[in-house]
Amino acid sequence: MASTSLTSGNSCSCQPKKTKENVKLLVGVTASVATIKLAELCSALYALPFVQEIAVVPTEKSEKFFKSEEVISAGSSHKKKEVKIWRDSDEWAMWNGRGDPVLHIDLGKWADAMIIAPLDANTMAKVSVGMCDNLLTCVLRAWELKEIKTKPVFICPAMNTKMWDHPKTQEHIETLKSYGYTYIAPMAKTLMCGDTGIGAMASVDTIVSTFQGYVEDTCICTVKACSNETGKK
Repeated sequence: MASTSLTSGNSCSCQPKKTKENVKLLVGVTASVATIKLAELCSALYALPFVQEIAVVPTEKSEKFFKSEEVISAGSSHKKKEVKIWRDSDEWAMWNGRGDPVLHIDLGKWADAMIIAPLDANTMAKVSVGMCDNLLTCVLRAWELKEIKTKPVFICPAMNTKMWDHPKTQEHIETLKSYGYTYIAPMAKTLMCGDTGIGAMASVDTIVSTFQGYVEDTCICTVKACSNETGKK
């Protein structure tokens, strides 16, 4: 898979430039009930003019919460393109010997950005200690952190309030933020289980606007030092 780059707008003098018409986006989902919003999220992301293509990487248990056909067709009203779903089984089906594709590496090269929405407590814990036992966590383990500003990762936690209040949760979030991941905080509300408190995934509007703002406001280029980068002179 060929990689492209996110773009920054007309103020960036770095070369080569890309237009905001070619962003390739990975959306990771985990086993949180908030995954029921996956099709809505993909549709809203495809409505952004600069998003060219979306692929979804679900954990096995997350598939309990969405219908594949709804997700696949989520972009049909905007870009007339289907959403591709990549599963753990695809990785093993593609590789039989030396020289065959390694999917978790190829997806990281293909994507310009990744949004994990929702990120449940289990996957959060795995990623914070470097575990990589499925396609999603392997993609994240292989993500080029030295390129995190030009290939951003957005994390959107979602879990029960009691899990959110566990001391390990904040420890894991701080670890992921130290990697350079962009943190989109959960909301306080009455959860599906009936408990009330912090732990609900940020709204689709918040996730999409945060991603849009990052792409539009940050100077993203292929060189390390850019004098036009937001916040730098």
